[in-house]
Amino acid sequence: MSSRTRTRAAGVHTVRIPRQRGRRSQPFLIVVPDRPSLTREVLGFLGRLLWTFRAALAPTALALLALVVTALLHVLGWWSGLVLAPLALAPAVWFAVLQHQRPGHGSTLAWRIALSALATLIGAWAALAAAFGPWTGPLGLIWLIALIVAQSAWLIVRRTH
Repeated sequence: MSSRTRTRAAGVHTVRIPRQRGRRSQPFLIVVPDRPSLTREVLGFLGRLLWTFRAALAPTALALLALVVTALLHVLGWWSGLVLAPLALAPAVWFAVLQHQRPGHGSTLAWRIALSALATLIGAWAALAAAFGPWTGPLGLIWLIALIVAQSAWLIVRRTH
């Protein structure tokens, strides 16, 4: 069969290697991978970028995980919001106990208040999202604002310490 009538797979080339000593010249198949598409290149670049900055994007990953978990809990049953409701009070209890044992002043007190307020907001959002759905009413906007605040605070704390 001549090479003119034979069909070839994409990326397969037949090359004759000259001057083979001791045997007759036989064709070799060299498989050359096709060039990746632009979409593959962009997705690879984004994947490498996300992997490089994975520690800096921890709050974003946790927020996406919370969104998926509360959506699943909502699908399983509205009563799961009642189970998560005490979670909203835990940061306030933590703040009261910590402030009683080790009173904080100045920036320490401000960080404690901000952290407990954000955690209380996230706990209340989780309970409401599990009960009513994560995108019901203003819950989607609250999730987005809490994500931006948590990500910003995370980046600030990581840079200063």
